[in-house]
Amino acid sequence: MSRTRHKPTLLIRLATAADLPEIKTLLETSLLPVADLSDDLMAGFQLAESDGLIGVVGLEGGGKARLLRSMAVAERAQGQGLGHRLLQAAETLASEQGAETIYLLTTTAEPFFARAGYLRVPRESAPAGLKLLAEFSNLCPSTAACMSKRLA
Repeated sequence: MSRTRHKPTLLIRLATAADLPEIKTLLETSLLPVADLSDDLMAGFQLAESDGLIGVVGLEGGGKARLLRSMAVAERAQGQGLGHRLLQAAETLASEQGAETIYLLTTTAEPFFARAGYLRVPRESAPAGLKLLAEFSNLCPSTAACMSKRLA
């Protein structure tokens, strides 16, 4: 008799306020800022689940631009393409919300985002509304690379 191993299914879904504690834990483990996270921001977050939370990505802002923030993949799920799937989910959501451009700040993942089509831009070139967000104005260091991508 042969045994088939159950492969957990991957679900990417919108976050809710109830997900906030688990999201904070994953982000803290990934050394990402959580000081400004609130129930209100969860509307822009998406989760990847497979036998528990394994990834998260967030969008913040409005109008024609979004700030991609708080993208993290649990250590047990790294190296399997989940980061690319989360990034694609965030880009799709931003596009559905009417955004034309996504900006991000990173201290560690510039090569990852460059492979996904993001270009380094001067931090001061970001829209004024994004520069007012906590992640942009005071949580992410001034040495972080600022990158952007125009959505199709």
